[in-house]
Amino acid sequence: MEKKKLIIFDLDGVLINSLKNMEYALNNTNKKLGLNLKFNEYKKYIGLPFFEILKKMGVKKNYSEIKKYYKYFSQKKINKIRIYKSTIIELKKLQKRYKLAIFTSKDKSRTLKIIKRMNFFSIVLSSEELKKGKPDPEGINKILRITKCSKKNVVYIGDSLYDYIAAKKAKIKYLHATWGYDELLTKNKVITKINRLSEIKKYFDND
Repeated sequence: MEKKKLIIFDLDGVLINSLKNMEYALNNTNKKLGLNLKFNEYKKYIGLPFFEILKKMGVKKNYSEIKKYYKYFSQKKINKIRIYKSTIIELKKLQKRYKLAIFTSKDKSRTLKIIKRMNFFSIVLSSEELKKGKPDPEGINKILRITKCSKKNVVYIGDSLYDYIAAKKAKIKYLHATWGYDELLTKNKVITKINRLSEIKKYFDND
């Protein structure tokens, strides 16, 4: 039977806990390049493409060099990144009924290494493959074109303001992962939230 419904997942904070990896990479990039980028500030912008995060933090030059070392140090500890408990079990169940996709601001090479243990996704899209990353809806719209799914049959699972804005601009349903990184959005009473992946299916009509 053809799967007509689609779930798009953000990666960091939704399927994996990568905060320690990010902090390690940023701290060692600081040491290597003599920078003083604070991880607590970096955390505020997780969800944006890397260069956009640097701009938000006031960095005005050497973007490519900073990314090179950040990526290098991140990959050194990439096997330490933790997949959230029960994620693989729930994805196996969801895969039987729905198309699954990932849309992430992380670069494609690291993303593919991380999800080797989660071989459930028909599409894995990185912002580096786009002209505009989150919060622009270009990535979501590209996934919709590829899958040919109707917007009413799609949900986006994210954990940041940038995920939320991208989904709203694409005019698809957004579900906020309360276990993710953005605590302020989790407290927002207007946004629809889920506390575990198993709750996703109840947001599809007539399923």
